Amino acid sequence: MAAPAWERAMDSPPRFGTFSIVAHDRERAEWGVAVQSKFISVGAVVPWGRAGVGAIATQAFANVAYGPDGLALLQKGRSAEEVVRTLTQADAKRDHRQLGVVDARGGSASFTGKECMEWAGHETGDGFACQGNILFGPRVVSAMARAYESTPGDLPERLLAALSAAQREGGDRRGMQSAALLIVRERGGYDEGSDRWVDVRVDDHPAPIEELKRVFRLYDLTMLSREDPATLVKVEGDVARLLQHHLELLGFYSGRPTASWDPPTEAAFAKFLNEHNFENKARTDGTVWPSVLRYLEERAQAESTRRTGTAPMIPGALSKGPGSLPGGGSPSGGGKKRTEHRSTPP
Repeated sequence: MAAPAWERAMDSPPRFGTFSIVAHDRERAEWGVAVQSKFISVGAVVPWGRAGVGAIATQAFANVAYGPDGLALLQKGRSAEEVVRTLTQADAKRDHRQLGVVDARGGSASFTGKECMEWAGHETGDGFACQGNILFGPRVVSAMARAYESTPGDLPERLLAALSAAQREGGDRRGMQSAALLIVRERGGYDEGSDRWVDVRVDDHPAPIEELKRVFRLYDLTMLSREDPATLVKVEGDVARLLQHHLELLGFYSGRPTASWDPPTEAAFAKFLNEHNFENKARTDGTVWPSVLRYLEERAQAESTRRTGTAPMIPGALSKGPGSLPGGGSPSGGGKKRTEHRSTPP
């Protein structure tokens, strides 16, 4: 007697529709992967990369060992084509796999197993490889490739544009769920402690690509320095006066407005940067990034709205910004030890 259909389905390998692009920016020495899928937390499975080595996307009935094993082969100087051939030839389930690789020099290669669910296919070009399965059709992959080739800007802009172009052509025919963007560069991570220059993910969302873009904008503002140095703003005159006003409103500055980049202003601004995780945007030449100025202005405007639109419950509670020390408080570590007093029994 044949097993029920639901039991047969449980025995078949799990599949998830995915489209991805792996790419290398030779000029900036960066390697990246961008991916979207009707699958939970695709960023935990598909993208792999190592600075100076290459990047890999493993998908369809994903063999996650392709990630570390492929990077090890790339580390030894193997080309993208050699890595794809070595990994798939040794895999008995290769017909269910899909793989994209770029190597240290920007060579690219892809593989689509003949049992991948339709539509499935790939396209490679100079410094990139695009691949996808369970798609609306071949235009999804070709749109991804054309967008990457034609979009100006750096690797984050081009990879995100590629995802959007693929989705406009239908993307995963079952819908959307998660997306991820991984870009590696030498000492590109936080405090230069790793090579993960960009590592952002959306694990579950009805519009994961747009959400990924939103998260990346916040990540970019806080963690990266992609702005043109020519746009740096000198802190003097009206700019200094406005900066002091905003810092005072937020509770970081308490001196008289001087319209200059004096030590009290510099110290107040440094405190603001540290508390808002902008250490990467700190400068010592009396200039400030336009993005930080905009963020400071937004926070000051929000604080002004809070003060004018909220009824105070504690006298004076609304007259201080969030950068001020708590009332009656002291810097961290300066709290008093509480002593319990018990009466002595007679």
